[in-house]
Amino acid sequence: MSVTVFSQLDRSLHEHLDALVRLASTGDDETAAELARTELPRVVAVVEALLDEHTPDEHGRCPTCRTRWWSRRRPAPCRAYLGAQLCLTVVGEDSPVPRKRLRSVG
Repeated sequence: MSVTVFSQLDRSLHEHLDALVRLASTGDDETAAELARTELPRVVAVVEALLDEHTPDEHGRCPTCRTRWWSRRRPAPCRAYLGAQLCLTVVGEDSPVPRKRLRSVG
């Protein structure tokens, strides 16, 4: 079985994300704080970059998502936006990190 560049990148990305979740859920307070300072801004930048690609155009349609190659663009919010929203606001029972209300800083 051949290994594609995508499969290598995909595996590497998932391993990195799994390590972050593992450290956040099992690490001590110092590890969690350092992780938040170093990795959280990078993860936020990744999510913002992906969502920028899915920002609706002047007609309210996602410029990236299409149902088929020749079809019209999907109306916003597209699956990328919906998926991000669900992942950030709806946490299932199998979530490794319990949801807590975050306090505003400043």
